[in-house]
Amino acid sequence: MSNVHSSNMSKTINNNTEVKEKDLEGKRVVTSKVPWGKVIAMVLALGVLIAACTVAWVFQDWQTSLQVFAILFVIYIIAFYWRWIWVAIQTAPRDLSALWCYIKILRMSGSFTKKNWSMPDIFHAVVKKHPHKACFLFENETWTFQQVEDYSLRVSAVLKSLGIKRGDTVAVMASNYPEMPALWLGVTRVGGIAPLINTNQTGLTLLHSINIAKCDAFIYGSEFDAAVNDIKKDLSPSIRLLRFTRRPLNTSPEAVKVAETPDDLTHMLETTPPASWSMSEGEGFNGRLLYIYTSGTTGLPKAAVISPSRMLFMSSGVHFLGGLRSSDVIYCPMPLYHSAGGVITIGMALIFGCTIALRTKFSASAYFRDCIKYNATAAHYIGEMCRYVLATPPSATDRQHKVRTVYGNGMRPTIWTEFVNRFGIKKVVEFYGATEGNANIVNINNKTGAIGFVSRIIPQVYPIAIIKVDEDTGEPIRDARGLCQLAKPNEPGVFIGKIKPNNPSRAFLGYVDKDASDKKIVRDVLEHGDSAFISGDILVADELGYLYFRDRTGDTFRWRGENVSTTEVEAVISRVADQRDAVVYGVEIPNTDGRAGMCGIVDVDGTLDLDKLAKDMAKDLPKYSRPVFIRVMKSMDMTATFKLRKVDLQKEGCNPSASKDQLFYFDAKLNKYVSLGPEEYNKIISGQIRL
Repeated sequence: MSNVHSSNMSKTINNNTEVKEKDLEGKRVVTSKVPWGKVIAMVLALGVLIAACTVAWVFQDWQTSLQVFAILFVIYIIAFYWRWIWVAIQTAPRDLSALWCYIKILRMSGSFTKKNWSMPDIFHAVVKKHPHKACFLFENETWTFQQVEDYSLRVSAVLKSLGIKRGDTVAVMASNYPEMPALWLGVTRVGGIAPLINTNQTGLTLLHSINIAKCDAFIYGSEFDAAVNDIKKDLSPSIRLLRFTRRPLNTSPEAVKVAETPDDLTHMLETTPPASWSMSEGEGFNGRLLYIYTSGTTGLPKAAVISPSRMLFMSSGVHFLGGLRSSDVIYCPMPLYHSAGGVITIGMALIFGCTIALRTKFSASAYFRDCIKYNATAAHYIGEMCRYVLATPPSATDRQHKVRTVYGNGMRPTIWTEFVNRFGIKKVVEFYGATEGNANIVNINNKTGAIGFVSRIIPQVYPIAIIKVDEDTGEPIRDARGLCQLAKPNEPGVFIGKIKPNNPSRAFLGYVDKDASDKKIVRDVLEHGDSAFISGDILVADELGYLYFRDRTGDTFRWRGENVSTTEVEAVISRVADQRDAVVYGVEIPNTDGRAGMCGIVDVDGTLDLDKLAKDMAKDLPKYSRPVFIRVMKSMDMTATFKLRKVDLQKEGCNPSASKDQLFYFDAKLNKYVSLGPEEYNKIISGQIRL
């Protein structure tokens, strides 16, 4: 290899750090310079302290020497560590409160580990405490804890009669109604694993989600007949389809019950006696319970493994650190196939006995009206929900609710204070965590804009960190020893969670696909041989340890509360557009949360039919994944490895004044793409045109 390729290129970052890029390994390496000025000052101070003590001992006595030592030692500590002391005083109440909550979580986790209980077993203990308490409120219905368990026991009985057993996979695709968690509880009681299918999925995406989980059976709500009928012919004949129709079960022996179809699950529930309660036949507290689908950073949806221990850790973290109570009524308009609603909030009921008020679909105008209707004392949100609710006209009912706490993720700092003041919210519990990861953090003391914190006093207690990464590649920057570099206060980096396999709260279960899981692990982090889950999210910590979200690495952006994988969308668009080159990316729109999807697509001869493209995309992509903007181009830049360049396109965004190409936006009223000019662009950024 030539001297050019084996040489190191260096550049100075600051007074104490030097970056070296090693072409031979293709990795960016950081070496730290020793801060000699501070070292010399500390050595001189120690010398003065020792000399003063010696003089006092020689010319006075040893007691005087000790007094001198004590005084000078205090001065020494204050002189060189005064900033750390100030930080410790500011953050000690927060850190100690969080530590106590963390101890409670670990004790609860330890108890269930010894019993090896799965979630149906944990729920049964709650049912025995208050069988007649409301578990779910839905529309005008009230489901008690006993009713939910009884329903799940019927599901277990039906599945057993169909031969479902321990280790089988039974997917559930159902809307936000009380039967949904009861269905998967019934699956997991007989030992099955329940993938929770995103109800927006259609076509190839839905087919992939069923196949990647290796499903033995698929329970789906009748509201999704069209989506399921489209893929039936492509499903494996071995997959048992079970169609669920939501209606009050008529279990009277005298009633005449006729099955609508051979796969009519509701008819089976009505004609099958409920199973007697028994311990779960599943894999136990640390085994597989659910699969939750996440876009990840590349490709089609990936099935993340959720164990009972993971569910407890996620839910109890928000419960304890957020100051929630078992007596709370929690309003949840979040989809129950996501970890936020389906794991964290449902866990509040299954583990802690809270009452959950469900809504099929989020409505900004109904958010606090529902809270009043159900006497909610807490409510779940995602950031965009807060913006939509805040955008509703002021009403006399704005403060007539009983909600004292709202929890969720994505509350924008720009609306945080206004939201709290308008609706009289006493506490905002913003949290952060990846479905597949082991790194969850919570803002426990109303710090505006913060998504959590890392302790500056006892950082080792909860092993999370922010490490430096190369902005271009997303790869960790390592020092001369090959270890990762911790980001300094106010320096952005990627959030990680240290993996400790023997600790349920620190284990990394990853995805069903092992190769996909391995890509989320970084090794030799803070010491050789260790490993950590790398989130792919760019965070920054201030001096007090409060953490703030900055951005996502990789090819994923967030829109309408969903993570959108650009490679997945690109693949679909390229296929339906006769294999044209297509590049998908997220663009920022002023005063709008997340990034709207934009697709640059090559149309050399002017034959691209945007109406047909919109219709074809709708077959295989959920609404949130379909590009809001289209950029029609004559050619597209590629790298030497034939990867499509998108950096410049992202910078130009959706502003027609910054582009020489034709731009279009999706008009929801017309249900098609229409031309985007300066006039339409101004209406979009002013809010006159809603996307």
